[in-house]
Amino acid sequence: MPLNTRILLDNRPRGEASVSNFRIETVETPPLAEGQVLVRHHYLSLDPYMRGRMNDAKSYAEPQPLGEVMIGGTVGEVVESRHPRYAPGDQVVGMGGWQQYSVVDASQPGALRKVDTTHVPLSHYLGAVGMPGVTAWYGLVKIIDPKPGQTVTVSAASGAVGSAVGALAKARGCRVVGIAGGPDKCAYVKDELGFDDCIDYRQHRDYPSLAKALKQACPHGIDGHFENVGGMVLDAVMLRTNPFARMAVCGMIAGYDGQPLPMANPALILINRLRVEGFIVSEHMEVWPEALAELAELVGSGRFRPRETVAHGIESAPEAFLGLLKGRNFGKQLVKLV
Repeated sequence: MPLNTRILLDNRPRGEASVSNFRIETVETPPLAEGQVLVRHHYLSLDPYMRGRMNDAKSYAEPQPLGEVMIGGTVGEVVESRHPRYAPGDQVVGMGGWQQYSVVDASQPGALRKVDTTHVPLSHYLGAVGMPGVTAWYGLVKIIDPKPGQTVTVSAASGAVGSAVGALAKARGCRVVGIAGGPDKCAYVKDELGFDDCIDYRQHRDYPSLAKALKQACPHGIDGHFENVGGMVLDAVMLRTNPFARMAVCGMIAGYDGQPLPMANPALILINRLRVEGFIVSEHMEVWPEALAELAELVGSGRFRPRETVAHGIESAPEAFLGLLKGRNFGKQLVKLV
């Protein structure tokens, strides 16, 4: 059995997360029991939700245990199998964690899923045709439920979730306006993803200034908003919402390091009769087949061209993760392991 290099959560952050919160080790991979498979990971997914799980605090998911492999989605190849449904060479997606190999009980529902890379690259099953894509689909389709001609805005528009929201909303005939950080990301959102407009929040020092830019980009107001950031961005969007606008709250990355996130104008929820709904995509497994089918078609047809930022080697995961939390990635953040 191969040696396995892996990264564990060594201690919990106080304030901002740092490389010192993690520990790397190399161990022997245990022999397989009946029903297990050995997967060699090709890519590891890094996602903002991981920051919340590093804390020992009440949240929608259990904290990451200290001394255990960091949680994370992976895609890879079966290299050994003692399960009848899997054979060496099968390409699979699962939750293998921050490590080069994982031993998986393939009899557990949802533990592994075979994927077809004929039209969709393997890495996209961690992004556009994976959990981030389904997150975008659920928030847009089930909460925002936009109609053709309506205006939909999305924060962190160049990221794995935001870019998928835009592609799905454009496919439904909406005007789509993104909010992203920096001219390069905004250019990608407009020129490659096909958003109608994109606002660089870094050009605005406060939420009234950002709201003014949103008024120009959304002359008929905002009918639906997909929130990934919170803070100033959310305050600005709320000033531009139409009556009965719908808001899907997916993330609040502006506060993931423990900063408070007060709202400037919460009365607008009442004044505009907003529907504001937070959600966790893992609680809605019933929609995954439908969502993945649409996302795979968008990617396979070339109508959605997601971008990836790729770090190399398992040792690079902590720094890449910290960069993700500061917005240094462009599109989906991955770690290539082979």
